[in-house]
Amino acid sequence: MKDERGLYYFPNAADHRARMYVRRGEDGGVQFRLWQSDHPEVWDRHQWLDLQVIEDAARLYREERNADADPLKLYDARKIPRLSGPRKIPGPPPPIPFFPSFQAAVVLAKSA
Repeated sequence: MKDERGLYYFPNAADHRARMYVRRGEDGGVQFRLWQSDHPEVWDRHQWLDLQVIEDAARLYREERNADADPLKLYDARKIPRLSGPRKIPGPPPPIPFFPSFQAAVVLAKSA
């Protein structure tokens, strides 16, 4: 789907209050940015995140908090056909609900 912010999908199909926006960065890599209707300030405070930063944060989250969790399920660029065209983008299986503490891990990984 697409709106004034760009291409997006619902990370949790049952909850349309959150949208995950996806785009290609200047280097051709995939970037994500979360918008939540309950917390629109998240969009303003956080920039686009490269998939590599998200993968690093997910690794950190699994190592330090929950080895059984797979936060990468939230990030699936394959849901956006225009982004998964000729250059196939690896992506996780269908999404699961948002991990609030994973957001902190993303911020930590980005600042490292």
